[in-house]
Amino acid sequence: MREDLHEALQHWLRPDRAVRSLYEFLRQTGEQIAKPKSPIGWIALHGSSDDAMLTTMSAAGLARKLGRKATYADLQALPEGVKGEIIDGELYVQPRPRPAHARAETTIVSDIQGPYDLGRGGPGGWWILAEPGIELPGSPEFSPDVAGWRRERLAALPQDSAIQLAPDWICEILSPTTRGYDLLKKRPFYARSGVAWLWYVDVEARIVTVSQLAEGSWVEVAVHGEDERARLPPFSEVEIDFSLWWSGPR
Repeated sequence: MREDLHEALQHWLRPDRAVRSLYEFLRQTGEQIAKPKSPIGWIALHGSSDDAMLTTMSAAGLARKLGRKATYADLQALPEGVKGEIIDGELYVQPRPRPAHARAETTIVSDIQGPYDLGRGGPGGWWILAEPGIELPGSPEFSPDVAGWRRERLAALPQDSAIQLAPDWICEILSPTTRGYDLLKKRPFYARSGVAWLWYVDVEARIVTVSQLAEGSWVEVAVHGEDERARLPPFSEVEIDFSLWWSGPR
């Protein structure tokens, strides 16, 4: 990993960034979560001891405590403009993406869908979808920012129902309000579900992190960003210009 990108990544995972105030709130209320295995999962640490408290944004604000397992009916009851997901029976809600997030998502879909879904300038063989509805055991519906399935595993897309097969590849775009949820709740869920490849796109830090599932755990295999051009697995046949993913001046 390049030293400057490694330093930038650590910078955005420090507790005095976007999660600082939430960290203090959870520290006062006693909310805590087990230490994750992967270093990318660290969001805020208090002190340096092994039993230090790790806080997550999903513990305050995004999770809705229903006192029971959430159902698809709970998603249907959400107000317009609110996105909901059910992970391991728990309901999480968040506002719809803001412009920088939405633009990055649109550009990523365009870069990957053309060569890998439509076969334009690439090998094809994939379904690439933005915010698809996916249903897996214990999760009536969740919706990654972008997801892809190899057509050898998913021969056709369902017309009137959620996809009931874990994606081969997922891309999540990090934001200050969902960073902890994406890293500490959805990341292990994706590992348990058998997702083979996971990308994180941090629009603020202008960093792309690529992880591969190996024996049930995530292994970071690449970090790129800024104005670089690179080939990222599992889409290594096509070079990507990351400068097009970032919206507006720094």
